[in-house]
Amino acid sequence: MIHLITGGERSGKSRYAQQLALAHASRPVYLATAVPPSDDESFAQRIARHQQERTNQWTTVEEPLYPHRVLPSEGAVVIDCVTLWLNNWLAKQQYDKDKALAAAQQAFDQLLPSECLLLVVTNEVGMGLHASCQVGRDFVELQGWMNQYIAQRAQQVTFMVAGLPLTVK
Repeated sequence: MIHLITGGERSGKSRYAQQLALAHASRPVYLATAVPPSDDESFAQRIARHQQERTNQWTTVEEPLYPHRVLPSEGAVVIDCVTLWLNNWLAKQQYDKDKALAAAQQAFDQLLPSECLLLVVTNEVGMGLHASCQVGRDFVELQGWMNQYIAQRAQQVTFMVAGLPLTVK
């Protein structure tokens, strides 16, 4: 089953996904898609905070592009997050948004046969500032298309607002 959890930054998406995973499995998997740049201290601190929030009940796996390769055969998996995952694909496809979207969709489709509860975390687009550069506008389009793609395949979609889950689907 796929459960998409979307919302703005700092809306409680990850925390909510983790609560659901712990309720479903005794040892859930946290699949991190982030690849932090070596010169971004605030991003490194954010990752460290997320790691500290997870107890030793969790198995953490880092996989920036191919999450299907590291999925367990059962249980619950938090994939956090699609936004960073898409950034990885965009860089790999040399900032060609159409190629990045096709590659990300193909990689996501590899998750569909999974027997796991997949809690997929993503940032919602269109709720913030308008991107001032073309690569930023391209990324917003890419994120919006991928969110729609996942939502169509998900059995459940939750929108987070100020830490509160709202069921959309």
